Amino acid sequence: MSGRLEIQGLVTAYDRANVLEDVSLTIEPGRITCLLGSNGSGKTTLIRSILGLTPPRGGRILFDGTDITGLATHKVIAKGIACIPEGRKVFPKFTVEENLRLGAYQEASDAVTGERMDEIFHLFPRLLERRTQLAGTMSGGEQAMLSIGRGLMRAPRLLLIDEPSLGLSPRLVKENFNIIRDINARGITVFLVEQNVHQTLSISHFGYVLSKGRVAASGTPQELAQSDEVRDAYFS
Repeated sequence: MSGRLEIQGLVTAYDRANVLEDVSLTIEPGRITCLLGSNGSGKTTLIRSILGLTPPRGGRILFDGTDITGLATHKVIAKGIACIPEGRKVFPKFTVEENLRLGAYQEASDAVTGERMDEIFHLFPRLLERRTQLAGTMSGGEQAMLSIGRGLMRAPRLLLIDEPSLGLSPRLVKENFNIIRDINARGITVFLVEQNVHQTLSISHFGYVLSKGRVAASGTPQELAQSDEVRDAYFS
């Protein structure tokens, strides 16, 4: 299992306005790499570019050495990339089990799907308790677990996680970040896109700061935490 993602000189625009300008970064396999930045810095646009939802105008995206720039989203997912979207988007009128099965829709083997679901229930015992419950009737924390579990049902080599702390209480935020660390310990490469500086740096191995569509700084969590440039870029 690898999961190395390399972004080279990426330019992405909406209409005529460039949102990302010459963005280059590398997500090394087996690590948690974070992307920090305020609202409007271009973080979500970068995720959309990786997933093929907003194809870039320039630059390249390489996954384990294969050029996936502008590839259709379902083909990107088939390569081994999964995304946990911002806002815990679940299918509210489907049960927990049905939501999880949708995460493995490209898997032809029922046996493999069942094994993966058992792994998710081991990771999230609360989801096992809620197996037949409609997702829309669950708490925000439970929906966050379900969203992560659904992403893992694809058995990805790289997991993109967009704003996992959004709308959660401090206790649930801490719980979610512990889960992300556990997922990475299982060998899954994680690209964590967040605004929560303290929690994110506490579990990351390396990070980047995005400001106004450009990479403003990069380094280890210790380097980023102590950098005046990062504080200026992040809080300006």
